[in-house]
Amino acid sequence: MTERDEDRDQRIEMEIIVDAYTQDEQAMGWHIYLAETMDFPFDARCIEQQEISPLEEGETVRVVDKPSSEPSLRQQFVTIEWNGREFGVPLSQLEPVEASADTEQAVADWHYWLER
Repeated sequence: MTERDEDRDQRIEMEIIVDAYTQDEQAMGWHIYLAETMDFPFDARCIEQQEISPLEEGETVRVVDKPSSEPSLRQQFVTIEWNGREFGVPLSQLEPVEASADTEQAVADWHYWLER
């Protein structure tokens, strides 16, 4: 399990899921935070293969957007460019390579949330 990070926990509680009482409200808080905080486009590396995505570990892709798909507390998607197409993949399988500090923090916050 990931070690507790007080600053990150505080940011999640006070900025991302503040006033969210249900899981649906928390999921929407995450969706809004990620969409507003990540600076598109940015490059990211696949850090784990997942059954629902064609990406392979180590592959680098261009992340171009945050789709308006139904958010959940287990899965948030981003839109990538891959082999001449655009489609959604789980943010959990990506880590920023060339990205702004805000983007790196937002993705790290999401990974932290999933691991805790």
